[in-house]
Amino acid sequence: MHEEISISVEQSSDAKVLIISVAARLAGMHPQTLRQYDRLGLVQPGRAGGGGRRYSERDVALLREVQKLSQEEGVNLAGIKRIIGLEQLVGDLQERVRELEHELADAYARLAQFESPYGRGDLVRQERPSTALVVWRPRRASDR
Repeated sequence: MHEEISISVEQSSDAKVLIISVAARLAGMHPQTLRQYDRLGLVQPGRAGGGGRRYSERDVALLREVQKLSQEEGVNLAGIKRIIGLEQLVGDLQERVRELEHELADAYARLAQFESPYGRGDLVRQERPSTALVVWRPRRASDR
């Protein structure tokens, strides 16, 4: 008798709640395959208090992707590990780009406050570039 398992968790949840037998069944693999993939570093399950592996829904999706690359695309495990690493790097870089875009937007907003005729007026826009040379000398105590 083959029973169907369906678990309702948030999409791509990172909660490490699935025991190895459930994760293996959801991924369509043998639990020993999951242990081997863990040893190879293809997936990093969490650990329960007793040392048992715990998988997330995201881990199961990754295991399905590993299986697809291996069986359908013919990619070896070393290639799959490289692909996973590059995909993680791309995700990290995309997140960093979003952070930098947010910081840039904030910087433009702050700059607009300085340039605004209604703002503080710390910066004054010149119509023509100046060729004037300005020499700055610090004040001496005797000049005060």
